[in-house]
Amino acid sequence: MNKTASNILIGAVVALVLLSMSMFVVDQRQAAIVFQLGEMVGVKTDPGLYFKVPLMQNVRYFDSRILTLDTGEPERFITAEKKNVMVDSFVKWRIFDVKQYYVSVGGDEVRARTRLMQTVNSSMREEFGKRTIHEVVSGEREKIMTVLREKTDADARKIGVQVLDVRLKRVDFPLEISESVYRRMDAERKRVANELRASGAAEGEKIKADADRQREVTLAEAYRTAQKTKGEGDAKASALYAAAFGHNAEFYSFYRSLEAYKQSFKNKNDVMVLDPSSAFFKYLKSSGKGGK
Repeated sequence: MNKTASNILIGAVVALVLLSMSMFVVDQRQAAIVFQLGEMVGVKTDPGLYFKVPLMQNVRYFDSRILTLDTGEPERFITAEKKNVMVDSFVKWRIFDVKQYYVSVGGDEVRARTRLMQTVNSSMREEFGKRTIHEVVSGEREKIMTVLREKTDADARKIGVQVLDVRLKRVDFPLEISESVYRRMDAERKRVANELRASGAAEGEKIKADADRQREVTLAEAYRTAQKTKGEGDAKASALYAAAFGHNAEFYSFYRSLEAYKQSFKNKNDVMVLDPSSAFFKYLKSSGKGGK
């Protein structure tokens, strides 16, 4: 009884092991090829549970998702003007015929990437050689990417690969040319800045000269008006003096002398040294005699 149970248990374990070895799962991200003694006998592209002959058959899986091939370092290409440009690009691709993929590159992703890169570079050299720098950088960039995708996809399908997109991330001049262009742009900007400064300085001098001229004109007109007003005032004063002198010459002389005395003795510290017989003291002497 014990021996029978042991045999049953061993048989069950062997059956489970054989069953597990005969099953394999393919998920939605994969495709699988079934080999029997090294020969391809089946391809599984739909997700699900499948069976194989244990020990005689083995399964190899391949990634069916969209993959990215990035060039890494920018590549140098020559335009129709014989000018060098540095191009940074990437490729979106996936395996669409896993059987052809295995037959062509042995299922080796490195070999597939190398083949794609060679095709992309060859197509780029051909397309860039037909176009000018302006067309490459902006004018026909979209058209170039479309042509590259079509050419690369046509060649990639020979190895069971589909190219979904080819993108030019950056198209630029080589470092030495970029520095030369930058120096030229810098010199041009400095020249324009100097022209603007010179133009501004000239305009500033012009405005300053015009302001100085207007100031001189204003001062001259003000001086002329002041002198005219002063002259008119002096003329009126002289007329009044003359009229007063005509009415009473002695009183006019007396008034003028009083004004002179007032101006002469305005400050206590003023000192005047005059001869006592001077005409300046005429009315002072007269007033003294009148008091006696």
